[in-house]
Amino acid sequence: MEQPESFTAIYRNQYAQTEQWIEEFLQKSPIGHVATRWEKQPFITPVLFWYDYGQRRIYFHTNLYGRLRTNCEQYPEVCFETCEMGKLLPSNIACDFGVQYASVVAFGKIRFVNDDREKEYGLIGLLRKYFADLEPGEDYRPITQDELDQTAVFCIEIESWSGKKNWKEEVHEDSGWKPISRSVLEKYGF
Repeated sequence: MEQPESFTAIYRNQYAQTEQWIEEFLQKSPIGHVATRWEKQPFITPVLFWYDYGQRRIYFHTNLYGRLRTNCEQYPEVCFETCEMGKLLPSNIACDFGVQYASVVAFGKIRFVNDDREKEYGLIGLLRKYFADLEPGEDYRPITQDELDQTAVFCIEIESWSGKKNWKEEVHEDSGWKPISRSVLEKYGF
């Protein structure tokens, strides 16, 4: 297999998705993972996040101090991932078992948000994503200055990304081997 030109390139182009698909996936995906590092040690942190379509940024929040902040202050280069899993795909060929999946991987630089207006903007974006049916000032008390002071908001400035989706509704079978049993196919939704 030929090596792609960029480390962000997708090896199987038939699964590559458009920029519009990537942005829509980021807007609806519930959980992401931020990869940071400390010297040569990588770290993964699961986060609730929201994608700011207009600015091409990802916002999330954590504790005010911790490993993620320490890592990011030293090494701002990060990788972000979010994915979705569908059905398991059985087979009668050991190496052809599979799964339906969709994913986005983004690369960029992360920064700790210091500006209170941007912090509030990031937090309100999270509230709107996860609790879209609730209104500040009506369903809950708006964010206070004390809460802003106790919360770390981060922003990933996206430099590049890729999206993949393999959501076929089929299983692979070798006609030279006994077929997959009906009960196995039904168990996995086929």
